[in-house]
Amino acid sequence: MADIPRLNPAIGALEQGKPAFTAFAAPEINTAQAIGAAAYDAVVFELEHNPYDIKALRDCMQYMLDRRQILKSGSLAPAVAPFVRIPPNGAEMSQWMAKQVLDIGVYGVVWPHVSTVEEARNAVAACRYPRPPHAPYFEPAGQRGDGPTRAARYWGLTQQEYYDRADVWPLNPGGEVMVIVMCEEVKAIKNLPKMLKEVPGIGVVLIGEGDLSQELGVPRQYDHPTVVSAMDEILAICKEHNVVCGHPHVDAKNVESLLAKGYRWLMAGPSQSFSALQLGLKASGRA
Repeated sequence: MADIPRLNPAIGALEQGKPAFTAFAAPEINTAQAIGAAAYDAVVFELEHNPYDIKALRDCMQYMLDRRQILKSGSLAPAVAPFVRIPPNGAEMSQWMAKQVLDIGVYGVVWPHVSTVEEARNAVAACRYPRPPHAPYFEPAGQRGDGPTRAARYWGLTQQEYYDRADVWPLNPGGEVMVIVMCEEVKAIKNLPKMLKEVPGIGVVLIGEGDLSQELGVPRQYDHPTVVSAMDEILAICKEHNVVCGHPHVDAKNVESLLAKGYRWLMAGPSQSFSALQLGLKASGRA
């Protein structure tokens, strides 16, 4: 496998000590094409609060592939790796949606509302194939069902090569799949040290400041001292356990301060520009 370089650009950035810049978007073809040509490391397609449409997701992933980029780079690695935020909360202990999106070739799964050790272990186990107890990196024991045909083809690998690569990073240093758990409840903050200590294989802890601010009584008031304090606590716990911490609302105004704080997974929602329209309305006297 030494002749196949790192496939997941987000993991590649983190391994080099760099932050991973990711987009957050609905599964729409035009958006996928635009993001696929941008300088992101990954894109998280949002299926938690959008309809769970696996066909739309597959279409987006196909339209992100760029033959010229692949030819120019000489690498199987995508320019931007597709990830998915799945609908089930951690407490639902669901696995089938993770299996479905992994089986079509995504490089990472974002799990909402993961708040206990058991929920975190379920998230990691669902993204791993089973293996013998004597195999390296056995725990958490894998629960993913065996159906690699489409994913292997999307990654450009044989099925056996895919098996070698389709494990979770950083538990398995050669893995290409990232398990991202969202910390968005007070209970999750309380349990986070134990989760990170007892469940290897968590690649990123992504703060869900929207839901967290709701529970703290200040909905979407992201600059409120109570919300800032809670987020700082999550970040500190992640640093203590050497786990990447992610921020979900990154823009030009806060990116430098977030990097300075130590966030290493920076997720931005691409925005459309209507500047030409605004200028035209102003010039015509309509604005």
